Amino acid sequence: MISPELFPRGPGWAVDFEGWERLFPALSALKGCVGDPVHHQEGDVEVHTRMVLEAMASLPAYRGLREDERRVVTMACLFHDVAKPATVQLVEDGRVRHVGHARRGTRMARRMLWEAGVPFREREQVCGLIRHHEVPLFAIERDAPMEVVVRASMTARCDLLSVVAHADALGRTCEDKARLLDNVALFRELCEEAECLDTPYPFPDDHTRVAYFQLGHRPASVRRFDDTVCEVVVMSGLPGAGKSTWVGERMRGAEVVSLDAIRRELGVLPSGDQSRVVEEARETAKGLLRAGRGYVWNATNVSRELREVAVGLALRYGARVRVVYVEAPCKRLREQNRGREAVVPDAVMERLMSRWDVPDPTEAHEVELVVGE
Repeated sequence: MISPELFPRGPGWAVDFEGWERLFPALSALKGCVGDPVHHQEGDVEVHTRMVLEAMASLPAYRGLREDERRVVTMACLFHDVAKPATVQLVEDGRVRHVGHARRGTRMARRMLWEAGVPFREREQVCGLIRHHEVPLFAIERDAPMEVVVRASMTARCDLLSVVAHADALGRTCEDKARLLDNVALFRELCEEAECLDTPYPFPDDHTRVAYFQLGHRPASVRRFDDTVCEVVVMSGLPGAGKSTWVGERMRGAEVVSLDAIRRELGVLPSGDQSRVVEEARETAKGLLRAGRGYVWNATNVSRELREVAVGLALRYGARVRVVYVEAPCKRLREQNRGREAVVPDAVMERLMSRWDVPDPTEAHEVELVVGE
């Protein structure tokens, strides 16, 4: 666990960046990583991160939060740019880009905080803030700002997000700082108007939410007729988390489309080409859906892209989709993987962890979290 001493507290509200760096060596890569010369004239990404943390600790909005909320905001500010060294791109005009750093940083932080034993709920709040940390800075300038706000609210508390963005804007040297700070204030007003400042946007029901995010139905406030004909359960979780155990205990008698079983039938290794395995699973699922029958799709599905294959197929055939996410603590998961009939090699596990996205309410009618702390 992370020592409480690392989190700023009164009366001094000091920030111990070196202490964080000793605990998470990945932060050392921020030193020397260049920032964009237009938006970040203060120096490298480490300088910026330090300035953000110091600005954060000085904000009355931060100091007025509960202790658990301050922990979440602190870790979000600490890791908000952690993926910039891995995503830096130098552009011909002298500009610097860090394409996809928010999403990659979310995945990096998720793994580090999981290995550090941070509780699931707190960890995922941090990840939501990292994923959307740029939203308050620019949402008001987008073509459909309210849609940006609605999406962000599903995985991040927008009131905390505004504190992170406020500190992010203060913790830099640039010519448009006043514009960024105005944008953060306007973002809060948008959230208040949409009634999602400290809660997810209040969709009329689950089916309307899925139709909005997965099928593109607008506006969000208009209830959609629920014409689903069966339920498809899509499993998600790292190898060894306990997905098959959950299916065996909770879904007795259900049709199961198991990618592990198909691999064994086809003689395909977990490290091999999975295209034949996925195609066989899709054809089996299509047959069940055409008959109006539900099933369990049992696979790792650790990334959103992988889940969209199974979820999208089910939605196209009019199924109601429930994603069941299973997670085990770091040590237990590794032990359970070693005890599997087909142990997943370390290289495959590393690849899966680099793409690790926890399911969220934008993906399905229901997301059930089965988390062992």
